[in-house]
Amino acid sequence: MKMNNPERSSSSSEPAASEPAGRNAGPGRLLVAVYAVFALSSTARAVFQIATKFEEAPVAYLLSAFAAVVYIVATVGLARPGRGAYKVSLTAVSIEMLGVLAVGLFGLVNPGALPDDTVWSGFGAGYGYVPLLLPILGLWWLYRHRSGARRN
Repeated sequence: MKMNNPERSSSSSEPAASEPAGRNAGPGRLLVAVYAVFALSSTARAVFQIATKFEEAPVAYLLSAFAAVVYIVATVGLARPGRGAYKVSLTAVSIEMLGVLAVGLFGLVNPGALPDDTVWSGFGAGYGYVPLLLPILGLWWLYRHRSGARRN
């Protein structure tokens, strides 16, 4: 008579309960790759701006550095499995969305306040509006892959 191993059956069902399959696979990998590119480019931009001309526009360059940190955290959160990584990525992508909207609106209301552009200036106009579209896609992707989401 064959007996089921309770450890084996509980461990095989546990990943499905804690993490919907595929959040960081398939198209999710492309999303992670785009976030990684933005993490690298915004980090390089912020480091260069802060190192070479910080006194010209310190607020703008600190905003660029903040955006870089947000992109790094979002990349790591999106790339890793698990509920903790999901929460980290959801928080980072939400902050990114708020940042793009806030900096974009602030630039419209007070154009002279930021003497140099940031990644999020003009709603990401300098980057082809990808900084505005990326958190929309990221939040949609996270919503589709949340715990308890219905799978087709």
